[in-house]
Amino acid sequence: MKTVKEMSEITGVSIRTLRYYDQIGLLKPAELTAAGYRLYDTRALERMQEIMFFRELEIPLGDIKRIMDNPNYDREQALLKQKKLLEQKRNRLNGIIELITDVMKGVNTMSFEAFTNEDIQKIIEHTLECMPKESINRGVKEYGSIEKYREHLSSGFTNEQAAADLLRWYGSKEKVIDAVMQATGDTGEIKREQDENAQIYHQFMSAKETDNGDMAHLAVEMLAQNYKKMFVLDNARNILLDLAKEYLENSKLAETVDSQFGKGCSRYAAYAIRRYYGV
Repeated sequence: MKTVKEMSEITGVSIRTLRYYDQIGLLKPAELTAAGYRLYDTRALERMQEIMFFRELEIPLGDIKRIMDNPNYDREQALLKQKKLLEQKRNRLNGIIELITDVMKGVNTMSFEAFTNEDIQKIIEHTLECMPKESINRGVKEYGSIEKYREHLSSGFTNEQAAADLLRWYGSKEKVIDAVMQATGDTGEIKREQDENAQIYHQFMSAKETDNGDMAHLAVEMLAQNYKKMFVLDNARNILLDLAKEYLENSKLAETVDSQFGKGCSRYAAYAIRRYYGV
């Protein structure tokens, strides 16, 4: 048996709070001494731990009492649910901390200044310089002329939604332009990045088949690092969350991924990304 003072020291909950929990019937002591002192047993300590987990989820005391006093209350299932919700909370906070860190470094300061025609032409010229001739020829053939193909390439920067997405991913148009200008068109480098991406998706599939959440978490970390490298991003959070949304809403994109890596891979990866960022 533990005294109220010992219970307080073990749990970090104040003596005053323990007394209040007793008064409202949330946590009753196992027994009272002849002198009226509260004594707590192992079961009371376990209940206190569960209460603390609920409090971390900001659930009101009255609701906690109703949940735990329910005859159908399943402690193991409650702990699993708490664990899942607390992991989501941790991941969401980690994502916010990551963004704050970037802002403090000055690498993720948001700017919504639109792309000028000069900006767009600079990007298109560099893109065409880096593209293999076969790709340019395919584009010209598809759109009828080099001018029409240029217009197609420019549309991604004149389309309001597409431009807004780029600004969310990079933080400013200057960073978008800088990322494009760093592109070399090196086919060997592109192949390596694609192969690395494929390995990551195979890991997603392995995590799905073995129900391994830790493996999925690591796969998202690896995917974020690869996207940062591939697209010259300071932070991959927004682009990966958009990718997850596309997997869940764009059946054609999901089918393409699933046909390459296995049925359900796209959906599993989408939810793994959302869990990682606490969404």
